[in-house]
Amino acid sequence: MAKELTVAEKLKQLYELQLVDSEIGGIEILKGELPMEVKDLEDEIEGLNTRVSRLQKDNDDINFGLGKHEANIKESEALIEKYNRQMDNVKNNREYDALSKELELQKLEIQLSEKKIRESKKSLEANDETLKAAVARYEGKQKDLEIKKVELEKIQEKTEKEEEKLLRKVERYRKKIEDRLLKAYDRVRASYRNRLAVVTVKRNSCGGCFNKIPPQLQMEIGNRKKIIACEHCGRILVDDDILSVGKKPKVTENA
Repeated sequence: MAKELTVAEKLKQLYELQLVDSEIGGIEILKGELPMEVKDLEDEIEGLNTRVSRLQKDNDDINFGLGKHEANIKESEALIEKYNRQMDNVKNNREYDALSKELELQKLEIQLSEKKIRESKKSLEANDETLKAAVARYEGKQKDLEIKKVELEKIQEKTEKEEEKLLRKVERYRKKIEDRLLKAYDRVRASYRNRLAVVTVKRNSCGGCFNKIPPQLQMEIGNRKKIIACEHCGRILVDDDILSVGKKPKVTENA
């Protein structure tokens, strides 16, 4: 049967875990905002890539439409030429009127197609400007991403081994701590930006929120008989000598 840990030993375990978690946090600070900046740039580039693809498709659709309108004009011109030849051989007014209507219709078709071509060319011109700007922005963001990735990779190369070692250490420490305390630790830690859940009393104050700790409470913290949380911020309070718990005192030889 495993020996029941004392409160002092439990506090030491929590504080040791906090120290290692803080070391990992120090590495994250060293990386700074780079991981987030890289992710933001990747997201922006993905969005720009989608936009460029859509604009290129729009241009393809406009060019396809232009081809159709130009083909319509050629077809109408061929019909006009045909009807004009037929006009030379009309035998009565009815045939003349029918051909005249067909000629007028084809001329209108040409006018309509020419109007659509002008409109399409304007749309294509505006689309091209937007596309050029989007491509330029895409290329600029790609360069920014490459620079940021190189910066991040350099930091990761320096810190990777140390970070892996610390993560393994965290895993070992967490396995030793009872679930109830671990959940409380994680909950408090998640509540604060500095990720501190276990702090020492410094200058008669909480090492997390810096509010004063009454002398009587400081004595109780030093006695390590129960787990005490700061009444202001909820962080677990330990004394400066908590890491000495369980260590054998050094034996000094008399001269």
